Amino acid sequence: MQRLRIGMVGAGVGRGQSWMSSLAKLTRHSPLYEFCGFCEVNEAKRAASAETWGVPGYTSLLEMLDSAEPDAVLGAAPPDANPMILGVCAARGVHVMTEIPIAPTLAMADSMVETARNAGIVFEVAEQVWLWADEQLKRAIIAAGLIGKPQHARLYYTNKADYHGINGIRMLVPGEVVRVLGATGEVTVPPFRHFTGPMMDRSHWDLGVFEFSSGIRCIFESPPRGRMPRRWDVEGTLGTLFGEALCIGGQGDYEQSDFISEHTEVEGERIFDHVRVDSDPPVVFENPYRAWRADSGDEVARMALLEGFHRAITTSSVPGYGTENARRDLELLFAIRESDARGGGWVELPLGEPTALEAEIEAAYADDYGDWTRPESLVDVPYRQGGVRLDVGGWD
Repeated sequence: MQRLRIGMVGAGVGRGQSWMSSLAKLTRHSPLYEFCGFCEVNEAKRAASAETWGVPGYTSLLEMLDSAEPDAVLGAAPPDANPMILGVCAARGVHVMTEIPIAPTLAMADSMVETARNAGIVFEVAEQVWLWADEQLKRAIIAAGLIGKPQHARLYYTNKADYHGINGIRMLVPGEVVRVLGATGEVTVPPFRHFTGPMMDRSHWDLGVFEFSSGIRCIFESPPRGRMPRRWDVEGTLGTLFGEALCIGGQGDYEQSDFISEHTEVEGERIFDHVRVDSDPPVVFENPYRAWRADSGDEVARMALLEGFHRAITTSSVPGYGTENARRDLELLFAIRESDARGGGWVELPLGEPTALEAEIEAAYADDYGDWTRPESLVDVPYRQGGVRLDVGGWD
């Protein structure tokens, strides 16, 4: 098996460190990758990550590409950097997997896909939700027929990175979304500190109905900032997937089986073993990456994405999730806003011309960073967490 050299853009303190941990494990325990370096503009973060993970840190993407000579790059910088990362790497024939969302707008995403195609590189998007252990268990439950034929779905997502929840429900419901009905607004909320730093007292909300080609409709709600957790449900003819529980039977007479996760210890490390429901019959999803020391259902997802990325590069196959799926997730959010902008009513998919909201986001991108069609001119630009999608659309 060909071992690929992989570099990373951005160190971060949360998701970036999680990705680094997974790359370090795959370097030690798998035949897939050698974690060969990362770039991070923040000197303190760069020094700390280099010491923690034992890989060289570089000040810029160009320096990393020239010095570490990676075959592939994982982009874990703020998503506004994705067009720059993809463009710079594509020009050098380096394969790319970026964090989500794929791009601030659909037109930017389409341009990135075309750039990758013309360069002959693999372009993958690191959408993890559908590969979480719990989500893979849900698909196994549906495939086993325990809830019968899916009939209806609900999605409640609370942190404004709504494409995650859309990804989760799309991978459970048969068919593709063919039209969207939406409403949106902005309200005053109790002041809170946003993860990007500033205090905020305004919050967008979105409400939508997604109609799938299978005839199933999903009710989607992204409420104002609040305290309730995210959840998505799928109702079938025999039962319901209700969050992280399986309920078989009707409203007054049903059997509930909660998802149960188990861990084991391997050479002093706590390793995720499986997640299951003790239904009749039971359904189990076992961690396929125990040998690579995946310690959680979330790390199972990261390793699955990285394994699929490696396979796509080395066998010229299709990536596990792919840019088309990532684009569809993003398109549904724009369709909700477009439905509201048109005064209500169904919006057919795919969307045709770019929406006014997308034009506004692209204008903000140009003001903040520069010309996204000239990637190398944006290499040294400081990209902000949240960025233009948050500023213009209220999305994280």
